[in-house]
Amino acid sequence: MTAVELVFWGCLLLLVYVYFGFPLLLLLRSRLYPRPYRIGSETPTVSVVIAARNEEGVIGSRVENLLQVDYPESKLEILVASDGSDDGTNEIVRRYANGRVRLLELDRVGTAAALNAAVGTAAGEVLVFSDANSMFRADAVRQLVGPLADPEVGGVAGNQVYLSPEQGDASVVGEQQYWNFDRSLKLAQSSAGSVTGATGAIYAIRRALFRPMRPDVNDDLLTSLRIVAQGYRLVFAPEAVAYEPVVETASQTFKRRVRVIARGLRCIVVMRELLDPRRHGFFSLQLLSHKLLLRTAALPLGLLAVVSGLLWNHGTVYRAAAIGQAGFYALGALGIAFADRRIAKLKLVAFPAYFCLVNAAAAKAIWELVRGETLERWEPDRSGPGDQAA
Repeated sequence: MTAVELVFWGCLLLLVYVYFGFPLLLLLRSRLYPRPYRIGSETPTVSVVIAARNEEGVIGSRVENLLQVDYPESKLEILVASDGSDDGTNEIVRRYANGRVRLLELDRVGTAAALNAAVGTAAGEVLVFSDANSMFRADAVRQLVGPLADPEVGGVAGNQVYLSPEQGDASVVGEQQYWNFDRSLKLAQSSAGSVTGATGAIYAIRRALFRPMRPDVNDDLLTSLRIVAQGYRLVFAPEAVAYEPVVETASQTFKRRVRVIARGLRCIVVMRELLDPRRHGFFSLQLLSHKLLLRTAALPLGLLAVVSGLLWNHGTVYRAAAIGQAGFYALGALGIAFADRRIAKLKLVAFPAYFCLVNAAAAKAIWELVRGETLERWEPDRSGPGDQAA
């Protein structure tokens, strides 16, 4: 076997493991070694924390939504940390300011510092983090705090759901397909141990477990991993639903994924202690597979495409691999080029389009990390179709 063939089979086996082997292993483990946890009906005091930067278009509806959740009023406070907003965000929040709603007017300090400041003033036993453009289902807070009745559970990841994803372009439809699959993996991770990360749209942690956030990584992933590092479980509550509007275009999805992947990979470097299976067991394999190998799969994907072409004359297997990849990427290119057309929203096209978009974003993110680039602050863009935070 030649060196080029070794590269082909090495890349292929790695990709098969990442996209098929690991999910199957995870599902099997959840069936064979379940770890149930207690879900209680207690209502501890809760502080909902939101960092907002120029969110005048959504912040009023967001506060109204939180004021209407099904949770004892005396035990729920809402903290909005305005990160140097220079639009009408502060004025809107002031209209609601009372014992339950508080506004922290800050200079432009960045999301991490804004969240740290808000937590510093929070009174709740439980911290619930969310985005300014999310909307909680009425029972979301109750569903989040329920698993915290178990002393082994330190955090709870909620369930982000798109509102009418079919109204978005191919990238949105493809991303929703991915999140449906990811939701199944989270259920499996949760039933047997801990999930590898929460979505910033909705998650909760015990106040005592919070540690100051860093500006150069994803705050939701860092906080999630710190829960596990401190010896607690991070579980998934599928009924704790936060609805997100469909507002992105393919180009905006690409920019967001570059930022998320770059900061996520940096976060894994920061929390690399969790990759030691001697200390963290199966969770280390989860983190390696789902957060590191998956997010760097663009490298073996690119290498496989190149060597498949080089091996065209070496056998039917290599020719089939080259043709299969060419066909898949052609569908992806079709979905991206005609992202807002009906044909691009078909599952056969939408998923390849999102797959190509995400891996292209991952390649750019890896390049930015190699060059030492960082992005510690960002500007939300709610102009329709617009960008959304993640």
